[in-house]
Amino acid sequence: MRLGEHRTNVDDIFDYLHDEILSLRLKPGEKISEAEIAARFGVSRQPVRDAFSRLANLDLLLIRPQRATEVKRFSAREIEKSRFVRAAVESEVLRRAAKLCDAEGAKLLDAALADQQRAIEEVDVDGFGALDYDFHKRLCLIAGVDYAFEVITSEKIKVDRLCILGLSKEDRMPQLVADHLAIAAAVKANDAEKAVELGMLHLSRLDDTITRIAHINAHYFEPALD
Repeated sequence: MRLGEHRTNVDDIFDYLHDEILSLRLKPGEKISEAEIAARFGVSRQPVRDAFSRLANLDLLLIRPQRATEVKRFSAREIEKSRFVRAAVESEVLRRAAKLCDAEGAKLLDAALADQQRAIEEVDVDGFGALDYDFHKRLCLIAGVDYAFEVITSEKIKVDRLCILGLSKEDRMPQLVADHLAIAAAVKANDAEKAVELGMLHLSRLDDTITRIAHINAHYFEPALD
């Protein structure tokens, strides 16, 4: 929250539910009561509806008239769409970042990687999640397309819950840092094609996890359309 901004009941409810959904404390398909959330926060139903609407816009809630609101199940088609969009955007970000990266850009990446390594050493799981996003944000800044991070974030958030169902964050952190180190090295060397190749490898690591989760936890996914 920036200086001068004031939090509202909607913000508090949104943040609470957002965290519950992404952490899988609220499971895909689980129903959420508007009345229960209003009572929990001691507010009327209107701010709850507004928070629900914001979460629905992020594709995290399914709101249906005259039916219970529920946590959005995974959609194989939406996952495929999200991966396609993110791959296209991040490929261009990496190409531009590699071409434009200078000494200042290298310092930005080195600082981000040092923070990530420190998070591993301190087993700071929650902090590492934020640093993961920060690394991609810095690449966008170096590429001169800071607005691209909004697209990456909106797509990344759709599959973050799948990451939790796969390997634990503790198990994934070393691999993520190794990928980030390799990507940063290519960007700092101004090797655009290598940076893109490594970036796409980084994104592909979730493929096997998605397939495995869809098999083991099929009820977390929307039924396939014939």
